[in-house]
Amino acid sequence: MRNLDSFRPLYDPTAVQPMRDELTRVGVDELRTSEAVDGALGNSEGTVLLVVNSVCGCAAGNARPGVMLALQNEVIPDRLATVFAGQDKEATDKARSYMAEYPPSSPCIAVFQDGKVHTIIERHNIEGRSPQDIASMLVDSFNNCGGREGPSIPREEFEKIVPAHICGSSIPEFDDAPSGGDEPTPGV
Repeated sequence: MRNLDSFRPLYDPTAVQPMRDELTRVGVDELRTSEAVDGALGNSEGTVLLVVNSVCGCAAGNARPGVMLALQNEVIPDRLATVFAGQDKEATDKARSYMAEYPPSSPCIAVFQDGKVHTIIERHNIEGRSPQDIASMLVDSFNNCGGREGPSIPREEFEKIVPAHICGSSIPEFDDAPSGGDEPTPGV
């Protein structure tokens, strides 16, 4: 049984790592604490891409490749960041506080301009769309908001990346309870 006073990741961190790697390989910084989120979003100047990553196979499975493709644009946000819902609760809660006018959504992609949400693509806007559709929405936002020169990584490196095709429903829930505890042994 889980202790409700402390947060443990919902899914096995090892199983989730490929989903994290998809974004970090294209230059997106992982924000794993509320302080890191404040450092990225608390500055009111410039543009920031924030991806609320998740295990959701259908929506996140298209959102991550869509973000990756959009970051090949010639204009990208000044700062690229991600939090992982269900894994880094403190950071995710803090990131959502910067988008308080929108209901929590995982996955979710936001572009901030000068400290305010300029564009938000919520889960319901992601579901049923291809990575190319998502990239197109983001590129429009990047071009409108400005930022720095893209792409985030050279095209040759981008083309070597194979997105993780993992169905979120196949990832086991994380159980880090020590063996030999108070739980009865099945079949005994």
